[in-house]
Amino acid sequence: MDAETIALNPVRLVLAALLGLVILLVLIIQFKIQAIIAILTGAIAIGLIAGMPPEQILTAVNDGIGNTLKGIALLVGLGSMFGAILEASGGAQALAVTMVKKFGDKKAAWALGITGLVIAMPVFFDAGLIILIPLAFSLAKKTKRSSLYYAIPLLAGLAVGHAYIPPTPGPVLVANMLNVELGWVIMVGVLCGVCAMIVAGPVWGSVCGSKYDIAIPEHVSQQADFDESKLPDFGVIVGIILIPLLLIILDSLSGVVPALEGLQPIFGFLGEPFVALLIATMAAMLILGLRHGYNLEELEKIMTKSLEPTGLILLVTACGGVLRYVLQYSGLGDIIGNAVSSMSLPIVVLAFLVAALVRICVGSATVAMTMAAGIIAAIPGISGLSPLYLACTTAAVAGGATVCSHFNDSGFWLVKSLIGMDEKTTLKTWTMMETLVGVTGFVAAWIISFFA
Repeated sequence: MDAETIALNPVRLVLAALLGLVILLVLIIQFKIQAIIAILTGAIAIGLIAGMPPEQILTAVNDGIGNTLKGIALLVGLGSMFGAILEASGGAQALAVTMVKKFGDKKAAWALGITGLVIAMPVFFDAGLIILIPLAFSLAKKTKRSSLYYAIPLLAGLAVGHAYIPPTPGPVLVANMLNVELGWVIMVGVLCGVCAMIVAGPVWGSVCGSKYDIAIPEHVSQQADFDESKLPDFGVIVGIILIPLLLIILDSLSGVVPALEGLQPIFGFLGEPFVALLIATMAAMLILGLRHGYNLEELEKIMTKSLEPTGLILLVTACGGVLRYVLQYSGLGDIIGNAVSSMSLPIVVLAFLVAALVRICVGSATVAMTMAAGIIAAIPGISGLSPLYLACTTAAVAGGATVCSHFNDSGFWLVKSLIGMDEKTTLKTWTMMETLVGVTGFVAAWIISFFA
């Protein structure tokens, strides 16, 4: 059971929160301490400086870890395995190649943006980029354009899918902290994500492609050709990826659409996020795994390997939950809520600003999402907001956690090295693209929130 919020001196509490967050940022930025240790240390420091009883701090730690992980642990694990099968079977390449063919060379940038958006939902950003970047280089070589003309739309699509649309971990953990159904998050995330992909992808990509003539890097140019005969069927790939999304959305709609009311118990079970993702993973195992030449032993190795990075994601998220519960149990949420009310600042805007500040300082989108969601979730009255408004708040956090990727973000250096740009050009292209993704998605979420 959650602990009661305790009454502490407001001035001391605000100072404690500021000092705790400074400690957290200094540990990460200055001393390069692992994010898990830094967040946990910062959260405990807030409690101690604020004067919380030690037993209350321990309760906040335990509640934060338990209540946070119970909502996302299965989703992150199943999502990782689902994405690994899609990657190993060639499903990502199949989707990209087919989309480019259907759109044609002139609109290939749009095809890459859409493909990146779809692929980034089940596949981690880094993996999706490494898998698909050879296709962008192949198109650049064929059309004799700057590689940025195709790489930027691909990067924008991957960034959008990674930030806004479940079952990717970021929006899942934010939705869990804000206690909003994933169906609403998916619907809002798709709307915001499409807007962001268009602006930051084909539109910004055409500007970058015209202004910066970046040749194909020599160390990856040999990877530009695909053996298309061995790729899975396009329709099958799309169908499998849509399984969890449609089931989760139908679950949410069955609660508000009278025509679906009789099916609510069925959709309520099948649309439970971990059930929907389990069904999709099993379908991928059968159709993309066993029928594509893999045996069960090989699939087991692929899926087990995919779980290696999930430990870090889950632990960072859990520590973010600790921060959230320390802030909530100390009473800081009440202070933030009163301050927001007095400033007449919409929670959607506050969510974006907090996430953006952490993103700029720390670099990690996951840490930014976790910290921002923890602070917003501690504000009184959050649970009384409509699902649509909470979904918009989730998208706003995702947008803030995406902007301004620079030297403290590992994604900055990955993109720089893969495309073969210097730091200055990477800042002018990739960093600007990430900012467009974040700001455009946030503006779309803010507009949608007016109808909540």
